[in-house]
Amino acid sequence: MTDLRRTVRGFGIGAHPPVVDTLLWLLGIPSFIGEEGPICDAVSARLAGLPLAGPIRRYENSIVVPVTRGTGGPKIALVGHLDVVRTEHDGPPRVEGDLVYGAGAADMKSGLAVMIDLFEHHYQRFARNVDLTFVFYSKEEGPFADNELGPVLDKDPELRHVDLAVCLEPSDNKLSLGASGSIHARVVFEGRTAHSARPWQGENAIHKAGTFLGELGRLQPREVTLDGLVYRSVFSVTMATGGRGRNIVPDRFELNLNHRFSPDRSIAQAQADVLALVGGHAKVEWLDLSPAAPPFAAHPLVRALERAGVVAVEPKQAWTDVARFASIGVPAVNFGPGDNAQAHQRNEYTSITKLSVGREILARWLSSLVSRNPAAE
Repeated sequence: MTDLRRTVRGFGIGAHPPVVDTLLWLLGIPSFIGEEGPICDAVSARLAGLPLAGPIRRYENSIVVPVTRGTGGPKIALVGHLDVVRTEHDGPPRVEGDLVYGAGAADMKSGLAVMIDLFEHHYQRFARNVDLTFVFYSKEEGPFADNELGPVLDKDPELRHVDLAVCLEPSDNKLSLGASGSIHARVVFEGRTAHSARPWQGENAIHKAGTFLGELGRLQPREVTLDGLVYRSVFSVTMATGGRGRNIVPDRFELNLNHRFSPDRSIAQAQADVLALVGGHAKVEWLDLSPAAPPFAAHPLVRALERAGVVAVEPKQAWTDVARFASIGVPAVNFGPGDNAQAHQRNEYTSITKLSVGREILARWLSSLVSRNPAAE
């Protein structure tokens, strides 16, 4: 196959290495959560001009792209979300030294740029080794129930037979294994109103929460080691609402309790832990339930990715969509070039060096996988 750069002439910016040009192109298309239509259109149009193994399959503002087929090698999915968090930025997307600035530069348009660049400029290195699929999806940054990857996995049966999915979440080119589960629960303490001059005539809902909050503040993380990696289960109150007025004893106090739980716990077990912590002193309403994912550290394809030169191997002390794949029996890991600490930051940026290194690690990994189909050799 000839160099695919000729096929996509006109998409790049032209003054930087191709992967940087691609990132700048992506950053130039606003794609805040719920507004992913234009970037989905643009990525579809760009990839449709390449020699795909089959038609692009679109689901709302998400697409599944068959890159290579019939190799006899492992079935790999590279996965990235199109949406970004709305943050403040000084000016349009730009390059300053080794840094590329723009909304979503780290989380996770850097990962999307690497996916596209792999196809456009490194296809020859892996075309005979692996059946590769790209997944670009929307609404990752919002509630679990709105995330479009769920419906995509439900509607696209081919993805259920993938041997490994790699979510290109920002990880500084570290292999970030597993995912902590996440529960958001509304914890409601109820009382009875009264004039604040005569508080004995009421029951202060905020005061009723005092013992619970004190116990929560003293609670230590629960640690568990899986495949040599330490995961921590923690509880945090992240929001609080209560009170009717400055001189009224409040009759209702609501807390948002976020429980991040380790991969050895199911959602049902984590819910039971929340209820045990509240101890029947308040009502509990479940708002968002996201499962955990195991690390899959011993999987041969994960081991091969580790050998391809990842910076480090670490546990993922957060939730990502690897858990969606794990829930349908597909092993999945996190690996991406974005600067993890820059996700959702004002004037978000990512490193060009990390972008190039991450792309090279993935290209080296894909090219190392062995085809089992003699006809593909």
